This record gives sequence, structure tokens and C-alpha cells, in this order.
Amino acid sequence: MAEVINPQNILEEISVSDLLRRALELKKAGFRFSQAHAVYNSKDNKYELSYSFSDYSTYQLHSLRVVVDLDTVVPSITEIIPAAVFYENEMKELFGVKIEMISADLQNKLYRIEVDTPFGPKKEEA
Repeated sequence: MAEVINPQNILEEISVSDLLRRALELKKAGFRFSQAHAVYNSKDNKYELSYSFSDYSTYQLHSLRVVVDLDTVVPSITEIIPAAVFYENEMKELFGVKIEMISADLQNKLYRIEVDTPFGPKKEEA
């Protein structure tokens, strides 16, 4: 049975310009991409994007948090982390995050939904 290790998890707030560099650094350090998600914060009228990476040998979780304005263009990490493709398509389609250069951009056809960006800002907020 493996030893259970319970390290302190890390939440690192970074700028959008540091996203690609930090994702590559974590990958090179042996972390594996775990998940990504978006949240629309209506109070601040901003998106909060989180990208989480795990070290499977130590159970360390390291998350990168990027807070961006609604019109900020976010670079895709899919060239570095191909597994992020569905997460980034989801952020784009469900929240309206402007992610550019997704390796397999599904052009808002990931889900069969009738409402554009159902979890993003309402039209009067944008």
C-alpha cells in the first residue's frame, strides 16, 4: 500500500500573460494536468479561470488562477497540454471566455444547447 501524503495544496494567482509559461513549467516539473474550469463573477464582471495540475507521487495539487476582463483574449494551453481541449472548449461555449488557438476548436458545438453562453454574463452585463 502506498504511503498517503497530504501536502498543502497551492493556488497561484497569475496574469494571463504568464499562463503558457507556468503551464509548461508545471508540466516539466512532472505535474499532470487534472482539470480546468471557468466562473463568471457578476460582482466584478470578470472571468476566473482555474487550471489544476497534480503530482501523482506526492498528491500535491497546484492550481493556476487567472482573473480576466470579459474582453480579454486568453491563449489556449492545448499545444502544451492537449488534454485541456474539452475544458477550454467548454469555457468558451458555456461562459463566453475568449480563448484563442485551441488545437481542436469545436466552434461552440461541444454541447447541444439553445442559449449562447448560458453561464456567462447576461447580455445587459456584457
